[in-house]
Amino acid sequence: MSNELVVVFGGSGFIGKQVVRALAKRGYRVRIPMRRPHLGHELRVMGDVGQIQLVQANLRFPESVDAAVEGADAVINLVAVLHESGKQTFETLHVEGAKAVAEAAARHGVKRLVHVSALGAAAKGAHYARSKYRGERAVLETLPSAVILRPSIVFGPEDNFFNRFGRLAAMASALRPFGMLPLIGGGNTRFQPVFVGDVADAVVAAVENDKARGRVFELGGPRVYSFRELLDYIRDETERDAPYLPLPFFIAQPLGLLLGWLFGPFGNPPLTGDQVAMLKRDNVVGADPNAGVIQDLGVTQLETVEAIAPAYLWRFRPYGQFQTRQNPA
Repeated sequence: MSNELVVVFGGSGFIGKQVVRALAKRGYRVRIPMRRPHLGHELRVMGDVGQIQLVQANLRFPESVDAAVEGADAVINLVAVLHESGKQTFETLHVEGAKAVAEAAARHGVKRLVHVSALGAAAKGAHYARSKYRGERAVLETLPSAVILRPSIVFGPEDNFFNRFGRLAAMASALRPFGMLPLIGGGNTRFQPVFVGDVADAVVAAVENDKARGRVFELGGPRVYSFRELLDYIRDETERDAPYLPLPFFIAQPLGLLLGWLFGPFGNPPLTGDQVAMLKRDNVVGADPNAGVIQDLGVTQLETVEAIAPAYLWRFRPYGQFQTRQNPA
């Protein structure tokens, strides 16, 4: 058990909550900087009384980042967005925000910084991927001892992949014969989904393992799937038979741009042009021959999609969780 203080930027997010819980179980004191700390009440009960502290900070204001890092023994940065909205842009959060966290850690003499990026981060390609890559470079240039983690699709009860397509499958099935599931680029893009709990364990391991410092790790689950295989699984698990609508990239790209423009200002659009661009590249471990893998961090017992996803995909079934599907006469 440790009494060290770990500052977790992005601790209120999907991955962040699991990281906070894992740190608390190991006895760390946890400080969570948030734009609106009064909304983070559920985070306080993840540890003992006084073990988890919420403070106000915003990555767009380096002074607040610096104040949040003061007294820290380790820092974790999980802040990210999947689409841009207002001032929450890829450049502001993935690049400038990541640099601000690294600079604050360096000023306060913190050697242990874990920066969570994304599998597929690259100097060329989608805007999201390029911003993630530039954020990694900014972090390592500022603090060479930082650990970079690149997860593939992260799945779990609050994920943005299985829930999104489960909802789309339910909607498309309800709107038949007009409802269809988009099969972008033939559905051939490969993914290696990794469970959020395994990612959290990898983050904590990266904090504790001195041999991980200055290295990059790609985090993938135990199996590789094509995009179509994942959609087939979601349709089967949700008991929805919505047909596919094949969308070649040259059609999906402008459609994504249009949907992003229409729905972006109001929340999470169903598809963006940048997300279509990301589907042009496989999202599996092994792209960087110099990177380690999740097993190198000691996380070897990996959960599968088939073991976890049914526990939350049931909500998209036509008959709910307990009612069995009725067989036609």
